[in-house]
Amino acid sequence: MKEHQIKIERTARYYTLGELNENTKTIWFVVHGYGQLSQFFIKKFASILSDTTFIVAPEAPSRFYLDSEFKRVGSSWMTRELRLTEIEENNDYLNSLYIHLLKDHDLSKIEVNILGFSQGCATVCRWINTDKIKCNRLLLWAGFFSNGIREVIEPEKLKGIDTYYIYGDKDEFLVAYPEISEQFRASMIKDINPKVVCFEGKHTVDEPTLKSIVANF
Repeated sequence: MKEHQIKIERTARYYTLGELNENTKTIWFVVHGYGQLSQFFIKKFASILSDTTFIVAPEAPSRFYLDSEFKRVGSSWMTRELRLTEIEENNDYLNSLYIHLLKDHDLSKIEVNILGFSQGCATVCRWINTDKIKCNRLLLWAGFFSNGIREVIEPEKLKGIDTYYIYGDKDEFLVAYPEISEQFRASMIKDINPKVVCFEGKHTVDEPTLKSIVANF
């Protein structure tokens, strides 16, 4: 048996809030986690929308059913199968979306914020690691990298980027492994020294915490 691969053309989906025009001062790319869809994930960011803000939520290209009744659908950025290929194609997809949206805009007048949630944290770090986009702020929300941040990005590339690590004190994916989680946070602080924000809550984008963080930008 031999494995073969062939490149194909696919259609990617993304959702937006607000308008991208000459008045836009801030653009957010918000990247969802495992099992989520952008049309629902982007609603969590409505509270930070303004007349000068534009929010973009790319959707992972691989979708699957979440329940046995085949009603709820989620998506995933990658699995261990064809891992390196999927990482490369995710980067190509996000870079293409970035160019598609911003090619006619003066980026010197626009602040670009990137937020990754859960599985989306690794996705946005690998994206920034391509050196093909502008990023003023990076928010890593409830992410975990089993081999540390260096697995997904060269820490030196985050110099000059205002970086945050945000998590809930009752996050079910972190509290289950307290020692590993603490070691991970310690290594992240050592490698990239982000602003650490811990809120009272579980594995979710807590909207009051998000608003509080944005208000202090």
